[in-house]
Amino acid sequence: MRKFNLILLLSVFIYSTAVADEGMWLPSLIHKLNINTMQKMGCELSAEDIYSINNSSLKDAIVALDRGSCTAEVISKDGLLLTNHHCGFGEIQNHSSVEHDYLQDGFWAMSKEEELPNPGKTVTFLVRVEDVTDKVLADLTDDMSEAERSRKISEVSNKLEKEAQGDTDYEVYIRDFFNANQYFLFVTETFKDIRLVGAPPQALGKFGGDTDNWMWPRHTNDFSMFRVYSGPDGKPAEYSEENIPYQPKHFLPISLKGVEEGDFAMVFGYPGSTNRYKTSYGIDYTMKVTNASRIEVREKKLDIIAEYMATSQKAKIQYASKHARSANYYKNAIGQNEALDHLKIIAQKKELEDEFTAWVNADASRKAKYGETLKLIEESYQDIEASKARQYMMEALLMGPEIFLFANRAQVLTDLLEKPEENKDKIAKVSEKMKMALDDYFKDYDAKTDEKTAGALMKIYADKTSSRFHPEFYAEIEKKYKGDFEKYAAKMFQKSIFDSKEELTAFLDNPSLKVLEKDMVFQAATAIFDKFREISKEQAGSGEQLEKGRRLFVAGLMEMQPDKDFYPDANSTMRLTYGTVKSYDPRDGVLYKYYTTTDGYLEKEIPGDYEFDVPARMKELLLDKNYGDYAAADGKLHACFLTDNDITGGNSGSPVINGKGELIGVAFDGNWEAMSGDLDFEENLQRCINVDIRFVLWVIDVYAGAQNLIDEMEIRR
Repeated sequence: MRKFNLILLLSVFIYSTAVADEGMWLPSLIHKLNINTMQKMGCELSAEDIYSINNSSLKDAIVALDRGSCTAEVISKDGLLLTNHHCGFGEIQNHSSVEHDYLQDGFWAMSKEEELPNPGKTVTFLVRVEDVTDKVLADLTDDMSEAERSRKISEVSNKLEKEAQGDTDYEVYIRDFFNANQYFLFVTETFKDIRLVGAPPQALGKFGGDTDNWMWPRHTNDFSMFRVYSGPDGKPAEYSEENIPYQPKHFLPISLKGVEEGDFAMVFGYPGSTNRYKTSYGIDYTMKVTNASRIEVREKKLDIIAEYMATSQKAKIQYASKHARSANYYKNAIGQNEALDHLKIIAQKKELEDEFTAWVNADASRKAKYGETLKLIEESYQDIEASKARQYMMEALLMGPEIFLFANRAQVLTDLLEKPEENKDKIAKVSEKMKMALDDYFKDYDAKTDEKTAGALMKIYADKTSSRFHPEFYAEIEKKYKGDFEKYAAKMFQKSIFDSKEELTAFLDNPSLKVLEKDMVFQAATAIFDKFREISKEQAGSGEQLEKGRRLFVAGLMEMQPDKDFYPDANSTMRLTYGTVKSYDPRDGVLYKYYTTTDGYLEKEIPGDYEFDVPARMKELLLDKNYGDYAAADGKLHACFLTDNDITGGNSGSPVINGKGELIGVAFDGNWEAMSGDLDFEENLQRCINVDIRFVLWVIDVYAGAQNLIDEMEIRR
């Protein structure tokens, strides 16, 4: 049996020269891959300044927020964090009430004592990275099945992770790269006492709302501020009044010099997921199934939520975060499909696949190794009924109405309640844990809105999938309710304890199996999850086939194109991208300059509008041109700027850093014309949209008067 060895092949990309703008690079490899190019473009730092294990470096100021949902950066010696407003939106909303509406009015802690705790929020620092490819792949053979390969990789990875962790409090994990052709081990440290420090009003932090989302030009002051706290010993600790501000190994100084077109810029962060090596078959599936289901389901859900939010200030606060989360990738899916179609990405992918096929067929050994690659991928997408049903079920039933996922939490009680006396202590423990979560859940929940959502989305699932993929209770809806999903939803909510805090609390005080067996929501949730597992099991075979095809395709591509610069897809691990400040021309006769000013913020004003209202104080300051120390050389207050850095979801809140290692902006969005970027990088169109750090500081200083925060930053003029 031959050992599966990719070491020689992988050395091709490790020692190649990087393309300036495209690519999300591992900071631990820039000394081999990128630093020479970066320095030629204007970076004045060394590779050791950027990533170091033994000394303070830029990587020590960059954190994954909430396990990688966003990025943040440390900007003071006392652990002050800067990220996007939308990355702190959930916490701002959670602390808001009709009496203290921080979404509408903003929040500023004028002392550390006023900072607000956020249970469950985390910040993760990267300690080090190690290439463990040789160790992970050492015992793999070509004749292993994908399941056998996966088991062996897991076995070796678990062993390596335990060895690396030792007796430390670090978290250790191994991630695959290049579709399971390479493996890296990451050592991290996670802090759990994260407090809200400051946030502008939503009219600044989310100015333009869904209308401007993914668009340029932008005028959004998209930032919020937190602080990392540690135990008295400097180590991670749960929230305590005894905790102290964390003292970081490195924090970012801030530059007020601004940016000019062509200036070097790098973005550090935790990009979530890209699929740049996806084939034409995968792109087609993404457009017709993944994005189509997301668009259809979320459009209906968003309409229902918006209708409720318009009824009162309380309703607006309750559902603000939920609406924002759902709307973000609803619009993303629309834009991605448009861009994929306009840029003819499927045709481009097919050209590459034809080239790959010709290269494979030209050599007997290559044909033996890669001959089945594209066939495996194509066949895995041919029977998509089950995968389509799974996708629609996730959107419409699992992530659509809140009540099914919530009711499923009680599933653990069903087995215990079979023998109530024997399991008395366990039942009490589970019940108490569930009761502890009720206040937070029902604070932002409206049963009537969820009922409308359930009725509408259950109907969409019925219309879009074969009856064999329908949960059991769908037969009752068809027979007893004549297919009227709204009528069934009304009855279901009426006959359930899971839409009422009072009823659910009473149940948990005295749990009964009989109650769960009669509860229509709980039974529906059980049927939904049973069917979801059944569909997932049916998909398993094609999933393994697809994994193998993708792995061979990427390995073959790197072998076929030895002079091409390959970089790994994003997978929520720390990456660095670099490029320049850059304008762009999206279509004939249109040229977008690289920056906007607050003049445009005022020009977009629609008084009283949810998305484009301008607070009176903001308007007064801008009309008076009270820019403090933050005006640009042209005398204006710059709002946002563009770079050609390669980013994706997860990069929200990432620092934009100049060649001296100084903070010049905060990344918060990509542009509409290149929404296909997660699947294919478009070098002429792809742009990273950033809020100018001078606009951020102006709001903190002049608008909010939070001098205490300005004083603790290192600001370079």
